[in-house]
Amino acid sequence: MAERAFGEAYRNIRLCVDSYADGVLAGRYSFPGLEPEDHPFRSLTQFLTAIEAKMDETGFPQSFTARRTFAPIVLEPAAAGGPLRNGDRATFLIRIAFRQHASWQGSVTWLEGRGEQNFRSVLELILLMNSALTAEEPDSEEGGGAVS
Repeated sequence: MAERAFGEAYRNIRLCVDSYADGVLAGRYSFPGLEPEDHPFRSLTQFLTAIEAKMDETGFPQSFTARRTFAPIVLEPAAAGGPLRNGDRATFLIRIAFRQHASWQGSVTWLEGRGEQNFRSVLELILLMNSALTAEEPDSEEGGGAVS
């Protein structure tokens, strides 16, 4: 019998950023609990539309604006794969808890040890990832003062 999709693993997306030039993300993403293979992307738009299409395909998390039913959502769990490779620039684990108000809500974890933050919209998710990708090294902030 297949597992029902109401588990945490189905909400996770592993995002590996391999390059971030002039504000353009490129890299790979996977769904560790559903299908562990990497899917390449060359822009943020390509990544976001692919994730939205996958959520529509699986029906999970269900869109706030979609017609809801009590039809069962049944997904096959992912087969165990080999070790996952991190992104060359950064790796994020994105957990989408809800799709409400035509956007996503959840949490994003920067896997290189920088912590976890909640987001209330895709825009907030983008800004959080941008802040991680453009963060300066702690030593380079010395001597800088705030401008008023």
